[in-house]
Amino acid sequence: MSDRDGLETIRVVFPDIHGIFRGKTVVARVLDSVLDSGIGVPSTLLLKDTAHRTAFPVWFEDPGVAAPLRGASDVILRADPDSLRILPWSPHSAWLMARATYKDGSPIPFDPQTILQSAVDKLAERGLSALFGLEVEFQVFELVDPSLDHAQSTIPGAPPKTRALNQGYQYLTETRYAAAEPVLDAIRRAAEGIGLPVRSVEIEFGPSQFEVTFDPAPPMEQAANMVMFRTLVKEVCAAQGFHASFMAKPALPNAVGNGWHVHQSLARDGRNLFRSDDGEPTAEALGWIAGLLEHAAASCMLIAPSVTSYKRFQPFQLAPDRIAWGEDNRGAMLRALMAPGDPASRIENRAPDSAANPYLAFAAQILSGLDGLDRGLTPPPPTATPYAEGAERLPRSLGDAIARFAASEHFRTALGAETADYLVHLKTFEWERYLQHVSDWEQAEYFGVF
Repeated sequence: MSDRDGLETIRVVFPDIHGIFRGKTVVARVLDSVLDSGIGVPSTLLLKDTAHRTAFPVWFEDPGVAAPLRGASDVILRADPDSLRILPWSPHSAWLMARATYKDGSPIPFDPQTILQSAVDKLAERGLSALFGLEVEFQVFELVDPSLDHAQSTIPGAPPKTRALNQGYQYLTETRYAAAEPVLDAIRRAAEGIGLPVRSVEIEFGPSQFEVTFDPAPPMEQAANMVMFRTLVKEVCAAQGFHASFMAKPALPNAVGNGWHVHQSLARDGRNLFRSDDGEPTAEALGWIAGLLEHAAASCMLIAPSVTSYKRFQPFQLAPDRIAWGEDNRGAMLRALMAPGDPASRIENRAPDSAANPYLAFAAQILSGLDGLDRGLTPPPPTATPYAEGAERLPRSLGDAIARFAASEHFRTALGAETADYLVHLKTFEWERYLQHVSDWEQAEYFGVF
């Protein structure tokens, strides 16, 4: 492989259940061995919550998860040789994408790549395929203090102190783009340098908030694009003294929530099934919309996975707070974009946020939409008033979302009981840690009055 020339290290990585790259770095001379035999990593990498705490009792006889993961035993990373990507911001190094398996080579059912591939296979069984397009919002801040004092090295670590790159609130303004161009150029060039299909780079609504959009791509490819993009943004910005964040709703003055608008279409034999001659939604589009609405509350745990995700669901903020669909309406959860004869006809889901694991989020879309098609569901009429009373509210908290997912027979059947139980356990572990934390609100509310 001529593209190995000049490489010193290979970062063998896989997306964990949160969509965060984990893995090991090997020297280039052992690459053939890694490709032949894989590389072992602790199975606890699949069992961590967002604080990097192991959420399952792996030292007990019954760890509450598959027996091969007991005792922090190894799983094997099986690398894809065609996925090698030299990193423009670190040209002596490359990413090599891998998938975690049990030691005998069998798939791990709750590995996120396995989950999405299973959903894609369900589409293929029906002669269908999907395309997903991305709009990814995030923030880049100047790093004032990285919070590296010993006392700050907690689990999770103390957040860094930052300040804005610009004052914001000049949405899509040319002068704001010009001011941020150096860092945006660095991000774009890095993304294009590893082959990501960047379409646009934009100034978003809030201070230091930006958006990058991507050409549509098949689900597995686009999920990998999303994980690579989030990772490279953080690494490229860190190298320049910035802090990048895809957090759904940062607890910073005047910070705006980061949405991840997932555009999706369905095809058979290369023909977009959402395209119509008169601009009205096709039967397939209506069935897909109905399925997304039917399972919207249960799927929130997969598309809005953090405690702060539910602080973003606010009215009149270009984010949804209710389960409804509209025709080119940015306040609705689902935005139908279908002009007469438009080959790019699609449905946009505006509920996901930028911290979601794309493998789980795409699987949730496919399994929900497909159920709507299989059962012949039809949606209610489109809304013109997406924040009005009447439509069901999206879950108000991560705890609510966990309960809705846990009660969903659809997802339990579609994902398998083992995977569903694993996901519920992992997110419940995170939620219960949050409930035990005494917040600033509670201190202000009660410390003086009682």
